[in-house]
Amino acid sequence: MNGLKTTLLMVTLTLILIAAGGILGGKTGMTLAFIIAFGMNFISYWFSDKIVLRMYRAQPVSESDAPELYGMVRRLAQKAGLPMPKIYIIEQSQPNAFATGRNPENGALAVTAGIMQILTQEELEGVIAHELAHIKHRDILVGTVAATIAGAISYLAQMAQWAMIFGGRNDEDEKNPIAAIVMMIVGPIAAMLVQMAISRSREYGADAGGARIAGNPAYLANALKKLHAASRKIPMDANPATSHMFIVNPLKGGGLLKLFSTHPPIEERIYRLEAMRASS
Repeated sequence: MNGLKTTLLMVTLTLILIAAGGILGGKTGMTLAFIIAFGMNFISYWFSDKIVLRMYRAQPVSESDAPELYGMVRRLAQKAGLPMPKIYIIEQSQPNAFATGRNPENGALAVTAGIMQILTQEELEGVIAHELAHIKHRDILVGTVAATIAGAISYLAQMAQWAMIFGGRNDEDEKNPIAAIVMMIVGPIAAMLVQMAISRSREYGADAGGARIAGNPAYLANALKKLHAASRKIPMDANPATSHMFIVNPLKGGGLLKLFSTHPPIEERIYRLEAMRASS
């Protein structure tokens, strides 16, 4: 059911991109939309893991570098039926983690130095299991494709805005300027909302999957409480375009910004995990 919901949301996001291309630039705009989507998705599919790991200066670690962490990941990966992912450590104080890689065979898991200091072994197992669930469900690829399509829609809207300012237009297929203005405003917002829905759906799925891999939903629930509290106090040099990848949002944001977060409310995530524990 979760996979079907994600598929429908991805289709919706692609249709928004095509519609934006058609309204903002006619046949030329629609063609451009396809080119942008294809090009960005191709790059994301093959290189997103390398790009994001380099962005955060993540350092690879071997079993001799971090034997306890390596052993924990190996044991949980075997339990999940996954190949051993590559492990990286990010030298940042905020406790956080993310997984990347286009498929389980190319999976990578990155944790910050801060998370190694604040969590108990059981809580860290819950976090590692959550990230392994992302790898198992191929959520990293889904999230990356959604982010790039949403970015393409925003890019088209910006192009149309500058074209309108400087008088550029398509003479062979003139469009309704009101429809174009509406699409410039509504298109990026709609794309962002769909991207948020996809991200939140995958987070809930990874929470449930991670709880099953770890063997106890309380491990992750307790970890989320600590991570959420720490992320509000300890800043992180994070790129907003990649914030959806982390187990908790690395960026501070309250009020209206919480409504547009790519992460589900932490209280709801903890509630669902505790409900899993109660029903088991």
